[in-house]
Amino acid sequence: MTTFETVIGLEVHVQIKTRSKIFCSCPTDFGSAPNSQICPVCAGYPGVLPVLNEKVVEGLIRAALALHCSINHHSTFARKQYFYPDLPKDYQISQYDQPLAINGFLDVPAKDGEPRRIRIHRIHLEEDAGKLLHAIGNRELEYSLVDLNRTGVPLMEIVSEPDLRSPEDAAAYLDTLRTILRYVGVSDCDMEKGSMRCDANISLRPAGSQTLGTRAEVKNMNSMRSVRDAIVFEAQRQAALLEAGERIVQETRLWDQDTMVTKPMRSKEEAHDYRYFPDPDLVPLELKEDFIEGLRKTLPELPEQRQVRYQKDFGLSPYDAGVLTGEKTLADFFESAVSVFEGPTRREAAKPLVNWITTELLGRLNAQKKELEESPVSPAHLAALVRLLQKGALSSKSAKMVFDEMFAGGGDPASIVKAKGLVQSDDESEMARWVDEIIAANPKIVTDVKAGKSAAIGSLVGQVMKKSTGRANPQTVQWLLKIRLAIGDGQ
Repeated sequence: MTTFETVIGLEVHVQIKTRSKIFCSCPTDFGSAPNSQICPVCAGYPGVLPVLNEKVVEGLIRAALALHCSINHHSTFARKQYFYPDLPKDYQISQYDQPLAINGFLDVPAKDGEPRRIRIHRIHLEEDAGKLLHAIGNRELEYSLVDLNRTGVPLMEIVSEPDLRSPEDAAAYLDTLRTILRYVGVSDCDMEKGSMRCDANISLRPAGSQTLGTRAEVKNMNSMRSVRDAIVFEAQRQAALLEAGERIVQETRLWDQDTMVTKPMRSKEEAHDYRYFPDPDLVPLELKEDFIEGLRKTLPELPEQRQVRYQKDFGLSPYDAGVLTGEKTLADFFESAVSVFEGPTRREAAKPLVNWITTELLGRLNAQKKELEESPVSPAHLAALVRLLQKGALSSKSAKMVFDEMFAGGGDPASIVKAKGLVQSDDESEMARWVDEIIAANPKIVTDVKAGKSAAIGSLVGQVMKKSTGRANPQTVQWLLKIRLAIGDGQ
């Protein structure tokens, strides 16, 4: 049997975040009533003229700069002609031979720790088409309904080179791309809402060969999981055909999530099939260098740069730094919290803050299906809680009780500690009294401890902590128990 190598290139369509469409003033809000966000321009009425939205151009350039692309100072629009019910003009305004951005790259994390560089062939602007509805709920229709709300929504198409070699590569590329675009603020990249869509060009070739095989383009993948599953199936389908001595047909195929198979849609078009020609209604774009450089200065610190800084400045592990920088809102929350600390205490507080954010805070938010922006616990209040812990004013158990109160109703942890009487006790005589009471109430456990079962002392510590409602210092309690029972380093 021949060993085949999978070759994958992705075409990612990303909606650029703007209030209005690319060539008219209609809104781009998601979820509006069908055909409520259209006008003569985006509905393709005769005699109307498109006017380019400057914010769309700015959004693409900021994304392209973050992806290390070269920006073309001269670019043009073209008409891509095809006939489909959701395309009222019977052509789509796009860019063909003179796109806005070319020759970029994206470094994608790999399992071996060394990032893989995926080349980006081009990024160009285009308008979205409408949407066809073939069913209402679970009821299949005998006809199709057309919703033109998405017609004219601004898109950038990001076309990679065929540098991806596995479904895992493709998923990592999409995840990294999504993170960067969200950092830059040009799109929310929500696949469920259609603001990020992916087509995959998949082919096989014998291992070691440099010649590309015949490719199939797979569409209709609306989640990261769909992308992985579709690539797995399509690679297996093509391998089975080649092993049987059959020929791969160049075609467009649809991914069916219900049956987990790709199905033929149409023969794959070449560029000449679309009969591209320059759009006579739109003048060429001429960009000045100071305009491009002005946009470059608006770029935020990107995830990779932030991750390196977190490891250097805060001593975080690559894993923790990667988790924090995976979402800009998460990294911003962490930085707001850690900025409360000064000098050496900032580095000391970083790891505890990471643990409280990623485990306690995100755990509760996820359980309630809330976003970090909806957190009732502010960065400053979380930092204040960690400071109380570091000063020894709270035990870890009491800190969780305080956090529960903070999450339930917000508020300053110091006020909650005072109101609940949770300040950790430093009174050794009070703690000694609690220890004596627990020893007297647990003769069997005491016997086990004295017999050498040192792990049993943990049970006694736990009971003292419970009796003190979490106010006792656990280290002091353990030391007092060892003195009272004349064991270990307490003797």
